[in-house]
Amino acid sequence: MPVRSRSIPAVLGAAALAVIVAGCGAGGDGSGGGTSGGAAPSAPAPAVAKDDALAAMVPAPIASDGRLVFGTDASYPPNEFTDTDGTTIIGMDVDLGTAVAQKLGLTPEWQNSQFSGIIPGIEGSRYELGMSSFSITPERTQTVDMVSYLTAGTSLAVASGNPQGIAPDNLCGRAVGVQAGTVQVDDIAARSAACTAAAQPAIQVTELQQQTDVTLALTSNRIVAMLADSPVVAYAVTTTDGAVEAVGEPWDTAPYGIVLAKNQGQFAQAVRGAVQSLIDDGTYGRVLEKWNVSNGAVPASEVRS
Repeated sequence: MPVRSRSIPAVLGAAALAVIVAGCGAGGDGSGGGTSGGAAPSAPAPAVAKDDALAAMVPAPIASDGRLVFGTDASYPPNEFTDTDGTTIIGMDVDLGTAVAQKLGLTPEWQNSQFSGIIPGIEGSRYELGMSSFSITPERTQTVDMVSYLTAGTSLAVASGNPQGIAPDNLCGRAVGVQAGTVQVDDIAARSAACTAAAQPAIQVTELQQQTDVTLALTSNRIVAMLADSPVVAYAVTTTDGAVEAVGEPWDTAPYGIVLAKNQGQFAQAVRGAVQSLIDDGTYGRVLEKWNVSNGAVPASEVRS
């Protein structure tokens, strides 16, 4: 999951500000193999034509083999996850990244990785782009460039009907699940610290390696709530046969970014131009609608470095 740079709700207090350093995106168990999040929506990914001007901006070492190699952790539906065959990587990020590659005249190649290994893999030239729900943060842009393409926040999910009246500000003493390595780990830690500082019981945190396991823990009543990125919660609501609902509005909204190595000439601008072209021609909107994440749409893409 990506690290997020974001403000903390006032209820958490100033002490929480020092805690928010990890990130959302995908976790993984070290193998890079994600669990299936279900079948893809029936609508096919839109076909995209090459943009010769943008393709000409791609550095020769990247363009020479005709491939664009993406690193992703396919355990974070609906953004990136494996199809029901357990092998094919699908999701919103995959459809958008594939369209970016096509704009640049390249064939996408998606490689499943442990989340923590993607940025080092980009810095070490294993991957040419990283697309795995990475939030854009100052810490990340010190070492890599990022191209914005979506916004997302943290959402709270509970059992349908919310029989316990759970809300973000009354989690003290409750069993709450988060995925390891995500910004939600820091969020829940700060909330739990606020509980104990107010002489209330600490939050009973369940931290699991795969987001799909966190969702399963909620639907099987092993936890009473979960925190996850807003697209992930929205997807869980639509794919759990009515067992899950979201509570309130997302908070700490921040942009996602495509990750690429620094000092690559016009490559970052080529990727930004591809995303912007997809926004302008409607492909972007169709992909977001397909995966039910249209509320995270951005009007323009930017390079953050």
